[in-house]
Amino acid sequence: MSLNDSRKTRALFLGFGNVGREVAKILFEEKQNYPKLKDLNISIVGIITKSHGSLVNQSGVDVPKALRDIRDLGRFSPSSPEFVALSGIEAVRQLDYDALVELTTLSIEERGEPALSHVREALGRGRHVVTANKAPAAFAYQELQDLARNRGVKFLHESTVMDGTPVFNLAKSGLKGCTIRGVSGVLNSTTNFVLSRMEQGESLEASVKVAQKEGFAEADPSHDLEGWDAAAKITVLANALMGASLTPFDVDRNGISLVTVEDAQKAIRSGKRLKLICKAWREDNTVKARVCLEEVEQGHPFAPIRESGSILMIETDLLAPFVITETDPTLRDTAYGVINDLLDLSAGENLP
Repeated sequence: MSLNDSRKTRALFLGFGNVGREVAKILFEEKQNYPKLKDLNISIVGIITKSHGSLVNQSGVDVPKALRDIRDLGRFSPSSPEFVALSGIEAVRQLDYDALVELTTLSIEERGEPALSHVREALGRGRHVVTANKAPAAFAYQELQDLARNRGVKFLHESTVMDGTPVFNLAKSGLKGCTIRGVSGVLNSTTNFVLSRMEQGESLEASVKVAQKEGFAEADPSHDLEGWDAAAKITVLANALMGASLTPFDVDRNGISLVTVEDAQKAIRSGKRLKLICKAWREDNTVKARVCLEEVEQGHPFAPIRESGSILMIETDLLAPFVITETDPTLRDTAYGVINDLLDLSAGENLP
């Protein structure tokens, strides 16, 4: 039986933050607004969170009620018959599901844990994995793809870079016969937003607070400001598109935490703009990567990317360099990347 048969795809959600709730809202409260989603038949058998409680129902969690409880109570109601005490790894090992949807937060210091263990365990059980968490692909991409291949399932991660923009699907389907020689871009929304506002005279601290208020900067913005999020993203790109086996710790990295308003405005006066640039390139038989603050000329493709936008340039041996640009992404863009991966599974993969 395959995922496009009549029975529902049973999904296990680990993490139910902004992205997870947006995915659930689209699929369970607004699905009628999106006719191309009508054949995506999903049942969520578990929603496991670290601080809001957990819900399990093998017949399907009451997702609209779960969303209401989060909105009204800030957590799942302990009085719900679906409420359980279950950790993420226990759920991955014990529950019956077809696809793990891994939406926990990025962990650099713990080298991708616990998300990496969640993904490894699910693939080992012959379950598909969809993740918006960069850590598994950033720390163990080749291992996880090999494990998925050996178990006859998929490890999908479209939302890990540029939200829902189909970067990995484009490379897989649209660059057949090409060898990717290098990738570069402005990939961290928070730092680009902050630098854009600093050009206008706003301090780094004030700019970060605005980014947090608008929902795309974390409560602790250090991973963004110190370049770790960007390092994770360029690592995923290098591993997935260029066959590398890098981790974020292999990236030559700096961030923007020491940039001043005067630095940003000085660059503007000289006809340039400050950007935190991610790059990966081939050097002899290896792939190298870095994240660094650069001054780019106003005529460069990266220069016009403002506020929360992002851009990726891909260089190959057969095509001239081309760019993919994302303008003003929202949570819905990231949620779409997860949904896109679920649609990929529904196209005929075998169930466990």
